[in-house]
Amino acid sequence: MKLKFKDQDFQTAAVEAVAGLFAGQERSRATFSVMDEGQLPDQTSFGPAELGVGNVLRLTDDALTANMRAVQKRNLLPMTDSAASRQFCVEMETGTGKTYVYTKTIFELNRRYGFTKFIVVVPSVAIREGVYKSFQVTQEHFALQYDSVPCRYFIYNSAKLSDVRQFAASANIEVMIINIDAFKKAENIINQAQDKLNGETAMGFIRDTNPIVIIDEPQSVDNTPKAKEAIASLNPLCVLRYSATHREKINLLYRLTPVDAYQMGLVKQIAVSSNQVSGGFNQPYVRLFSVSNEKGFRAKVEMDVKGKTGVVARKTVTLKPGDDLFLLSGGRELYEGYTVAGIDCTPGYEHIEFGNTQEVALGKAIGDIDENVVKKAQIRRTVEAHLDKELRYMGRGIKVLSLFFIDKVEKYRHEDGTPGIYAGMFEDCYRELIAREKYAPIRERFSADVSKLHNGYFSQDKKGRLKDTKGDTQADDDTYNTIMRDKEWLLSFDCPLRFIFSHSALKEGWDNPNVFQVCTLIEQKSTFTCRQKVGRGLRLCVNQAGERVEDRDINVLHVMANESFAEFAATLQQEIEDETGVKFGVLNLSLFSGMVYEEKRQEERTVTAEQVHRQMETHRDDICNYIRFLLAIGREGQGRLWRLLPEEEELVRELGNDLRCSETMRGSLRQYIRYLSLTGVDYRTVIRTLYEEGKLPCHSKREGKQCFEELKRRLL
Repeated sequence: MKLKFKDQDFQTAAVEAVAGLFAGQERSRATFSVMDEGQLPDQTSFGPAELGVGNVLRLTDDALTANMRAVQKRNLLPMTDSAASRQFCVEMETGTGKTYVYTKTIFELNRRYGFTKFIVVVPSVAIREGVYKSFQVTQEHFALQYDSVPCRYFIYNSAKLSDVRQFAASANIEVMIINIDAFKKAENIINQAQDKLNGETAMGFIRDTNPIVIIDEPQSVDNTPKAKEAIASLNPLCVLRYSATHREKINLLYRLTPVDAYQMGLVKQIAVSSNQVSGGFNQPYVRLFSVSNEKGFRAKVEMDVKGKTGVVARKTVTLKPGDDLFLLSGGRELYEGYTVAGIDCTPGYEHIEFGNTQEVALGKAIGDIDENVVKKAQIRRTVEAHLDKELRYMGRGIKVLSLFFIDKVEKYRHEDGTPGIYAGMFEDCYRELIAREKYAPIRERFSADVSKLHNGYFSQDKKGRLKDTKGDTQADDDTYNTIMRDKEWLLSFDCPLRFIFSHSALKEGWDNPNVFQVCTLIEQKSTFTCRQKVGRGLRLCVNQAGERVEDRDINVLHVMANESFAEFAATLQQEIEDETGVKFGVLNLSLFSGMVYEEKRQEERTVTAEQVHRQMETHRDDICNYIRFLLAIGREGQGRLWRLLPEEEELVRELGNDLRCSETMRGSLRQYIRYLSLTGVDYRTVIRTLYEEGKLPCHSKREGKQCFEELKRRLL
């Protein structure tokens, strides 16, 4: 399968926003000397040195600022004072094609202005692999759009510094994809002098090219002074910052918010299935979150508390030795005897002890339902939702995928490769559900071997053992490579894999348009945010032909959450507000600051005799020529000037009836059609448009009179 792409207005607008910055720039390039590879600095060269090719900006800061303000005005954004920093932001919601947009921008800047050197800086392995995969799948698409202009893209590898040399010397489009961690430290190989580069540093070659730097997710890239210094060390012609969640908005050129994306139908709708224990307040419940002895012994727990209205709810409470949970719970008798006797902060043995000898270890709970029962319920609901969608979408050629996030690899797969508890739960639930009669078409379509339907993508250590990671380590490379390489294969019905398990560290950089269910088998208090949960499945789905399906009824993402709908919705809304600055239900007046608007005024004045004479003098020749034209038509038509053709008479009759004309009005209509025929005006198209708009036929004489005036206004 090959994914297909099409031009979309909002993406074109984002490309134009950046391209418009350089209006007036001439196509030009700078050259510099690159020594022959292997030639030492003190050796004599017997041939000409190879020339490197770099970008050059001919515009002044004032011209760049004027262009920037014109772009901001066109996109209804606050106008900033100066473009001297040469840093610019583009804000696009997750799942709307941010990588596609800056890739197309690269080709557009080359076509218009001749820029050839670009560096894409990313924060993590996941995003790096995602960007590289995006360049691969769009290569043929952009080759058709831009006449197959040569373009080389590569991931920076410190073991292949020849790539950097080629980057500097090539006259074609060169795109380097690099992690910020690969060049922000002095000890990085890219910053060290190399014999292979004739004693130069790879960074020196890069600086000479004056590259356009594109930062993908700047809030995670240049978020420290050292990272900002590293970006500046590239000697960028300008820095283009692309993100859905800018923490620092510098010279914003284009904006597509989450609300915009939803209203325009560019992302999936979100449905939340809550998975919580209901009515579990009839036994003493205590869960230990943390212990500390920094300012005396303290423990943070979750317990059931009765409010002033008598409603019981779970709340987080901080305890100290001697605290009585009976009093803290609002007098619930279930907690009698639960007085804190001790808090142990010894690493590996953290727990609290109550006066009735019961203990609670860190991360554990008493009086709670078995968490595995809840997890299995989540898995079961995910599988059922998945199968229901497969029944509906298979006929439309849409492959359905489900994604499970887990926080410990061993819960899905043990070190020796045997299935973990979640894998067992999944297979039990799948076998039970697929046996239902209504899922018979699915049984016929996909493999009966359950083990082939699901798989996990996790990192391994040097001994090949699966391990938990944070998502940004070298150990994650193979994980992300596998997922990225299989992206199109996963979308095909030929691929039996439909359920994907991965570590919760996979929270950015990877997504698949056909993920319809996201199940979070992780701790409720995890730092895995709601936006990260939904972000992996926001893209609109594709069919087996690789075409985007834009049906709102199909594009619904189900999140199987381990919190209530109200909690999930409130948290998601708060995250969007915190990251975008937009407050739901509040009109932020500061958003209008700096915008420019046009004001048009109408004035009513009496035309003087002098003005009439002046207009007649100005247009005298036109008036005389028109009179001669009418007389010529009259002579050539042998009286045609004074009568209508039969088909015109028929038009007057039918139109007069539909306008509900009186005899007087019908006469005016006949005279009007006669003049329009003589002057060659295409009045039939205008009349046909009125019918198409439903303004004809009229239902009353009043409507007819109004419609006749509208007809004359349009023709004039």
